Amino acid sequence: MSAIVRQLGRVGYEPAWRAMQAFTDVRGEATPDELWFLEHDPVFTQGLNGRAEHVLAPGDIPVIGIDRGGQVTYHGPGQLVMYALVDLRRLRIGVRELVVGLEDAVVALAGQHGIAAAGRREAPGVYVGERKLASIGLRVRRGCSYHGLALNVDMDLEPFGRINPCGMAGLAMTQLAAEGARTDLHDTALALAPLAVAALGLAWDGQWSGPPSL
Repeated sequence: MSAIVRQLGRVGYEPAWRAMQAFTDVRGEATPDELWFLEHDPVFTQGLNGRAEHVLAPGDIPVIGIDRGGQVTYHGPGQLVMYALVDLRRLRIGVRELVVGLEDAVVALAGQHGIAAAGRREAPGVYVGERKLASIGLRVRRGCSYHGLALNVDMDLEPFGRINPCGMAGLAMTQLAAEGARTDLHDTALALAPLAVAALGLAWDGQWSGPPSL
């Protein structure tokens, strides 16, 4: 069964979140897995266990409490978001394997640009040295995942200074552009898609699909 890989463009956070929930609620055993590539308008998202003290000074950027794990993070233009809507039972993997697969895809992408990146067991995500390049947050319901990863490509990193990213005070954030990569969101999505498909053990015919109905 071929996965469906979609390019959504720039969309508001809440419509995409509700669409992920709706997709997961109605999917069945024969529903293909989907990967959604997009970017969001500026927003802080606070995970289920998020603590208010990690939101320092949000200013004019909205803060939305959502249903993924983890603490607070920032999404905004120039950041590539990939939502992984996959049936873990069908893939016969657990949440840890899913996290590692997402990390491995970003590490491989960074390597294509000569950037040495790595995941961390104790703090999920992808790092270049002590700087965080990509964040991961997931929700699993009925054996199926949604949410996914956020990869900083070429964006304004200032809003990360208004929070303790992922609940880690003083955590330095980075992005592909700052590490020397010459790429944009479109090309990064084209490069990341096959790496993510392979890392998660999915099949894909290489054809991109348009956005779902949000």
